[in-house]
Amino acid sequence: MSDDAYSLERSETAMQRLDRHWIELLQEVRVVQTGVQLLTAFLLVLPFQDRFWELSDRSQALYLTAVGLAAGATGCLITPVAMHRLLFRLGVRPTLVNIAQKFALAGIGLLGLAVVAVLTLTFGIVLSTAAGITAGGVALTFFVSAWLVLPLLIKRQIRT
Repeated sequence: MSDDAYSLERSETAMQRLDRHWIELLQEVRVVQTGVQLLTAFLLVLPFQDRFWELSDRSQALYLTAVGLAAGATGCLITPVAMHRLLFRLGVRPTLVNIAQKFALAGIGLLGLAVVAVLTLTFGIVLSTAAGITAGGVALTFFVSAWLVLPLLIKRQIRT
């Protein structure tokens, strides 16, 4: 069922549909923001631990990659709220919803990659490089399957 058909079934106007989309997006972002902010905070305190400097150059590079990905996810997931504040009452809700959707998806993708990097780093330090690569690979496979492939399969099934 298309979104327009769904809106007619709900007796929504185009503006009501946009408002609903905006509210749903903000609710979803709220859920993800907490996790990404906790992950980022955790990562930012690690260099202040004494043993951090014992990490190999490769582990430090992976750590910095994880920090960059988590910071990027944080930025993407906060962008819709910042944009809304700056564009409030300017009548640009359609543009705002479309752009916020893209930033939310980018933020979720960056969050998944940050978690993969953190798992790779953690398992690599605690167990072995092979265990780290395996843990990262399993996480990446799960995120791609659950967050991308499954929704696309459902979308395809609905459209046929």
